[in-house]
Amino acid sequence: MITVTRISKGKGPFYQVDLSVGEPLRVSEDVLIRYRLLKGRELDEELIKEIKKSSGEDFGFQQALNYLSYQLRSEKEIRTYLKEKEIVQEDRNKIVARLKELDLINDLVYGESYVRTQMRLSDKGPRKLSQQLQQKGLKPEIIEQALSQYLFEDQVEVASIAAQKAYKKNHGKSQKELLRKIQQNLMTKGFNSEVIQQAIAQLPQEVDEEAEYELLVSQGEKLWRKNARFDLTKRRMKVKQSLYQKGFNLDLIQRFISEKEAEISE
Repeated sequence: MITVTRISKGKGPFYQVDLSVGEPLRVSEDVLIRYRLLKGRELDEELIKEIKKSSGEDFGFQQALNYLSYQLRSEKEIRTYLKEKEIVQEDRNKIVARLKELDLINDLVYGESYVRTQMRLSDKGPRKLSQQLQQKGLKPEIIEQALSQYLFEDQVEVASIAAQKAYKKNHGKSQKELLRKIQQNLMTKGFNSEVIQQAIAQLPQEVDEEAEYELLVSQGEKLWRKNARFDLTKRRMKVKQSLYQKGFNLDLIQRFISEKEAEISE
C-alpha cells in the first residue's frame, strides 16, 4: 500500500499530497476532503488513479475560472484554452457543463456583450461582426439574436463617422475616386449598401473644380513624364485613360492634355 506522508498548501487553491511512493498529488480542497486525504492514509493504485482523474478536472476548472476572470469567453474559447492546458476531452466536457450550470458560459450573453462593445469602440458593420462571432464558435441563430440590437440607425451613425474620418485622411484623390474608395472601405467593414449610401450622402458632394484640377495636374504631370517614350497620340491616350480611371472629369482631363500639347508646339 502507498501512504500519505505529508500534506502542504500548494500554489493557488491546490494542495500537495506527498506519497511514500511515486510522484506527489496536486489536489483541490474539495478532492482533499472527498477522499479524506490525511497524513498516514493508505491508498491503493486504483484509488490514486481515481484521485488523479478528479484532480485533473478540478485543475482544469480552476484554470477556466481564472481565464474567465479577465473577461467573458465563448464556449469555443474555453474549450480551446483547456485543450492548450492539456486537459483531456472528457474533463473538458465536464468543466464546460459545470460552467454552464453556473451560467459562467453563455454564448448569447457573450455575443450580445461583444456586439455592444464593438458598436461603441469599433467601426465594424454587422456582417464583419457576424464573421468574428462565427470564428468564436457562436451558432448562427445566436449571432442573429446578438446582432438584433445593432439597429439600422446605429449602423448609419457608425458608418458615417468612419466615412468622415476616411474623407479627411484621403488626400491626393479625385472626389469620385475618394467616394468610391470610402464605399469599398465601408463594404469591407461589413455594412450593407443601404447603410453605405446614407453614410456617403452625408459627405461633401460638391466638387471644387479648381482644386480638383490642381490635383489632376499634379498626377497628370507624373503620368505625362512616365509615358514620354510613346508618340504623342499614344501618350495622350494613356494619360487620358489613367486620369479617367482615377475618377477625374473628362473635360478637366482634356483641358490638361490640351495644355501639355500646347507646350510641345511652342
